Amino acid sequence: MKQRVWTVTGPEELGAVAGELLEFTGPLRVFLLHGDLGAGKTTFVKNCCLHLGVADNVNSPTFSIVQEYHADSGHAVFHFDLYRIKNQAELFDLGFENYLDSGEYCFIEWPEKAKGLFYQPKADIFITVENGYRVITCSYE
Repeated sequence: MKQRVWTVTGPEELGAVAGELLEFTGPLRVFLLHGDLGAGKTTFVKNCCLHLGVADNVNSPTFSIVQEYHADSGHAVFHFDLYRIKNQAELFDLGFENYLDSGEYCFIEWPEKAKGLFYQPKADIFITVENGYRVITCSYE
């Protein structure tokens, strides 16, 4: 297993960390974001999108469940917030597996709601708040 940890002391550092994380994970396209409410998952996705060349306004897809953004390269970036999902049938209705199989970047907040549905190579990103700092841990096999 490969793992890397960053300690972020302020929001101005998130851009650099997002770029390093995308480089660290190489060809991976599925990212599972774990963290408490307010930990900074959406803000981190915004910074990853900036590195991928997304010019769209990146917001939390809490009510729409998924947002699609377009990168300068012409590729899509899908951002999911599964917080409001009540059962996995909702994900099947949404075509969740098609997004995961698309080969495009997929950033998924609250992935525990889709437990057992991830069979693609993926990276787990844990964001915790410790002593006023954000600790971002990324691991994958």
